[in-house]
Amino acid sequence: MCGITGFTHRDGVFDPARIRTATDSLIHRGPDQQGTYESEQISLGAVRLKIIDLQTGEQPLFSGDRNTVLVFNGEIYNYRQLRAELESRGHQFKTSSDTEVVLQAFLQWDTDCFQRFHGMFALAVWSERDRRLVIARDRLGIKPLYFHQHDGELYFGSELKTIFAHPEIDRRLDLTALHYYLALNYVPCPRTLVEGIEKLPAGQWLEWRDGQVESEAYWRLRFEPQKFRSIENAQEELDVLLKQSVREHLISDVPLGIWLSGGVDSTTILHYTREECASRIKTFSISFQGRSFDETPYIRETAKRYDTEHHELDISPSLDLTAAIEELAYYSDEPFADAGALPVWFLAALSRKHVTVALSGEGADELFGGYITYQADRYAAAAQGVPRMLRRGLLSLLRHWPVSNDKISFEYRAKRFLEGTLLPPDEAHTYWNGSFSSAQQGEFLRAGNGSTVRALFEADLPRADEAGSLNRYLAFDQRYYLVDDILQKVDRMSMAHSLEIRPPFLDHRIMEFAAGLPEHMKISGGHQKVILKRLMKDRLPASILRRAKTGLDIPTHDWLRGALRPLLLDTLSAQAIEETQLFRRDRIEFFIQEHMERRANLGYHLWGLLILFLWIKQWNIQTAPQPQFSQNSLATALSRA
Repeated sequence: MCGITGFTHRDGVFDPARIRTATDSLIHRGPDQQGTYESEQISLGAVRLKIIDLQTGEQPLFSGDRNTVLVFNGEIYNYRQLRAELESRGHQFKTSSDTEVVLQAFLQWDTDCFQRFHGMFALAVWSERDRRLVIARDRLGIKPLYFHQHDGELYFGSELKTIFAHPEIDRRLDLTALHYYLALNYVPCPRTLVEGIEKLPAGQWLEWRDGQVESEAYWRLRFEPQKFRSIENAQEELDVLLKQSVREHLISDVPLGIWLSGGVDSTTILHYTREECASRIKTFSISFQGRSFDETPYIRETAKRYDTEHHELDISPSLDLTAAIEELAYYSDEPFADAGALPVWFLAALSRKHVTVALSGEGADELFGGYITYQADRYAAAAQGVPRMLRRGLLSLLRHWPVSNDKISFEYRAKRFLEGTLLPPDEAHTYWNGSFSSAQQGEFLRAGNGSTVRALFEADLPRADEAGSLNRYLAFDQRYYLVDDILQKVDRMSMAHSLEIRPPFLDHRIMEFAAGLPEHMKISGGHQKVILKRLMKDRLPASILRRAKTGLDIPTHDWLRGALRPLLLDTLSAQAIEETQLFRRDRIEFFIQEHMERRANLGYHLWGLLILFLWIKQWNIQTAPQPQFSQNSLATALSRA
């Protein structure tokens, strides 16, 4: 696992310190080895966290004739099979690393090689003779890759901070991305919160030649449910796929463990890992002792059943939460308003004391329908039969219901659900798990630009009348929520501690399998993740299979009224709000007052604003509107100079 960065300079003029600065900003991703390459046309940098082939495999990696250079971040799980095929074609290898297999595969098959890789990756390949740069990202977007085009040059990196290393690139806030962030709690690909800097979409490559850029998707997931498929056959296939994926994800030359939550997903990964491993498995968990959502009893039951070497950390205000949150602003790179980042931060720190790699259960909910939001979509469709006036009236009554300090209380869910039923269905789906609706943003943003989340649903998503409404929303969450919230959160929090996280559920073959399932094998009545739970019925503890999903999160409402209140009030001060020139100060202060006086639970909304303001301050983001000069005002300004 590594981090990569680079930039072109066609005029042959470059500052050698620039690539070193950009590369050094990624050392947390690769503390074991750092390297750079520079020619008249390009500068490349890589940092390495040694996972496979600890003795060789340093980067940047060169072809035998030194014409082709590779910087690579990720793991290719089928690299041994690819190596054997390449050797049969005459390729020779000097290392045992998967990185060299990637380089030789590119030399053999060019961009077609990406379709052959099983794994997670972001990479860049430079051909000196052709003056050609290719960057690419894995099918699911597990590994990040940012890029920026400026005056015909291309800048790229695993994190935004590598692009921030270039002073010629403005750091101006993207107002459309801000709307998405406030609505969704994350910024959907390809946008970022900085104008002109983009994320390379999952499953795509991009080529730069002498200032010209073109890109192409090499993989795209299609939802084509097989309506007459038997559940028994599907169950058998899923079993084979999970065994295969977990086996591949266990490839490592360093200590490896599992993130264990006490839910079906991570316990399933532990079950298959136990079948593959003769040695005792290390497991890592976060607890919230004394809280209603604490999963400790289930976690410990599972750890005992599988005889793991178990490690736990309790998250409470006794920890230095403020210091951790302030570090998030640096390591998050691009803010995401997912309060689950905080426990993941501590979980990664705990894990890194014992292992370098950990498997996790990310992705199963988006594949098989595990979130309660999918049930909300169905209930909302039924609620449309209730007159709108009655729904508004019930919502008004619920607003007098006393608020709770629970993480997600009944009153919070009920209010949120009724508010969502008043929105168009696609927008409602994002609202269940988001923060501010477009109307709410209009109340506190000084200026809008007409952006709506509905536009995201118009971009090549399956139609509800063809694939089903559930599959439509699963497709949306897989493309945006999974990649730009969940995977970004896990990548940044783990790599901040030089820890590699591998999600076996996100093997592309499992993704394609799930996309071909009829909806009733995912959700049937009140049962969710039907096919996965049926498969694991006689394998996992009954208590794990029966319990409702909890999710790794913090008691945001409570802590922002208590332990985190000073940080919130200091960060969202009157001066800080005014300096951004983005928000109406009186409305932000009203939100804070409503929350503190327990008239509403706005913890998730305020958390998103807190993280945004910390990020703006950390990276000196330009938020003020650009001055608009007319010819007369320009002449006046010049006459006064």
